[in-house]
Amino acid sequence: MIQVVSCRSYTMPMKNISGSKIGWVFIKYISVFTGLHFFILSASLLQAGGFSEIRVGDRVPSFVANDDTGNLWSLAEASGEKNIVLYFYPAAMTEGCTIQACAYRDQSIDLQNLDSIVVGVSGDSVNNLRLFKQVNQLNFTLLSDIDGTIARLFGVSLREGGSIERQIDGSPYLLERGLTIARWTFVIGKDQRILYKNTDVAVTEDTARVIAEISKSEGLGLN
Repeated sequence: MIQVVSCRSYTMPMKNISGSKIGWVFIKYISVFTGLHFFILSASLLQAGGFSEIRVGDRVPSFVANDDTGNLWSLAEASGEKNIVLYFYPAAMTEGCTIQACAYRDQSIDLQNLDSIVVGVSGDSVNNLRLFKQVNQLNFTLLSDIDGTIARLFGVSLREGGSIERQIDGSPYLLERGLTIARWTFVIGKDQRILYKNTDVAVTEDTARVIAEISKSEGLGLN
C-alpha cells in the first residue's frame, strides 16, 4: 500500500530540446511511504537548480536579466570576445560580499589584461544594486536575480531572503531581497564554455584564484 505523505510543485527554467532557448517546465515531486522504503525528492535538490548541474567544459545556458541601471543585460551578447567571470553572492551591502566585490574592483586592470569582464549576480533588487555599486564605486556589472532564475540555470543553491538596514549619505535605507543565493564563482571562456567553477568560495581569495585560472587557460605564467 502506498501512502502519499506530501506533494508539492515547482516551476523552473529548463532548456528546450534545441538548447537555444529557456522555457518554464512544471515539475512535481511526491514523498511516498511504501511500508518498506521512504522516498523523498529533496526540496534542496530543487533549490540547487532543478536536476541541472553545470560542469567545467559545459556550454553555458543563455539568459537576460536587469542590470544595476535597470537595463537588460544579455549573456549571449556579452559572450565570445571576452572571458566572463560570473560570480554569485548572497547580498549587496553585507561585509563579505563587499570585500569580494571590492577585490574585483581593485583587480580590474589585471582582469582586463586577461580579456576578462566581471559580472556579479544576487537576489537583490535593481535599486539595491545601484546603491551597492555607488557606495563602493564598483566598476563592473551587477545583475538582479530576484526570483532565482539565473541561479537555477547554473545549479546554484538558494535559500530564503532577508533584509538589512544601512546608512548611506546620512539617510537610512532598508535593503530587502526575496531570496539569498549561495556564493559560487564561474568563469565562462571565450568559447562560451565553463572554464572554472568554485562552489566553496573564500571572499579574500576568490579574485586571485580566478586570475590564476584564466592565466593558466591563456597559457600565461604568474609572476
